Parts: sequence; structure tokens; C-alpha cells
Amino acid sequence: MKIIYGTSNEGKIADMKRIITENNIDIEILTAKDIGFDKDIIEDGKTFEENSEIKAKAIAEYCNENNIKGIVITDDAGLCIDKLNGEPGVYSARYAGDHAPQIECINKILDKMKQYENMEERTCQFVCVLTAIILATGEKIVARGECKGSIAKEHGKLGGLTYSPIFIPYGFTEPMSNMPKEKYEKQHNHRNMATKEIIKNLKERKIL
Repeated sequence: MKIIYGTSNEGKIADMKRIITENNIDIEILTAKDIGFDKDIIEDGKTFEENSEIKAKAIAEYCNENNIKGIVITDDAGLCIDKLNGEPGVYSARYAGDHAPQIECINKILDKMKQYENMEERTCQFVCVLTAIILATGEKIVARGECKGSIAKEHGKLGGLTYSPIFIPYGFTEPMSNMPKEKYEKQHNHRNMATKEIIKNLKERKIL
């Protein structure tokens, strides 16, 4: 059995491998690149669920055409701010324009949030939706992970996830980027939450 994980992000791949190991599952993790998939996928969905499914279906179709077996898993993720009606949401990666620098995306949010002085008004969530397609049957499984927090008034250390310098995880007082990963990881990792739910579902169906 193989998992074809539709990402080229080394951090996401490492996280998937770690969770698989923690669950004592003997399965090979391949990327879209490993199977020769190099098509541009147009993510024009209005929700994380729609975009994740668009990617999963495109890779699954390629796998079926090339007789590749296993489970396709894809994700879509972003930051949703309550007072901005869920923005940047599915547009998180291009909120300040395609390929905009991290600081431009951050500053756009900080400018929009200036009117909200109280931290109680600056609530938000990091969201990740994973879609799994079992190639043998075409069956689809969807899982969603959310980490709640608030938007900082000033950005922290730049780098890492685009919005981690302004995301203060619930229960903490400083931005995620200012803390060592070990400090918040167990209770604040939206992708891990969704991945564990997918793994649990696959195990319950005795697919893994």
C-alpha cells in the first residue's frame, strides 16, 4: 500500500511520515513528483474542502490512467479571521497578490485589524482540510483540523508559515513564530489534527 501525498512541501511530508510512524503503520509515502505528476491544478474552489478535493481528484485521475495503486491525500489550508468574515481563507497564499512576500500578506492583515483593539475581537483559526481518495474504490474521506487563536498587534519573527508571525495560539501570549515548535506543537497543529483523523478513519475501515 502506498500513500500519494499531493505536496512538494518537505515539512508536510515529514509530518505525514512522523504520524504514520507513530501509528505503527507500514506504508510508503510518495509525492506527486515521485509518480511523475507535474500538471498545474487550478484551485478555484470557494472552500478548503472544495480546493482539497479538486487536487485529490486531479491526482487520482492521473493515478488511474497510469495504473498507480494506493491512497491519494491532498490538503488545503489557511488562516480565517472572524472579524474579516473568514478572510484570507482560501486566498491565504495569495492574499496580497500572487507570490507576494510574507511581510506584505502580514501587513495587509495588520492594517485591516487596526480598528479592533481588544484581543477578544481579534480571534481567528488556522484551518487544514485533507481529502483522501482510495484509488481501488474511488471512496472519498475528508477531515478538517482547526487551531484557534488571535491576531497579534505586531508581527513576530518572520519565516515559517506565512501567518505564523501574527498568529497567537489559544493559551499562549506570543506569536507562533517566536516560540520553539515543541512548545505549541501537541495542541496546535491543524494539519496534524486532520492527518490523524484521516489515519484513524482509514484504520477503522481496515484499509491501513
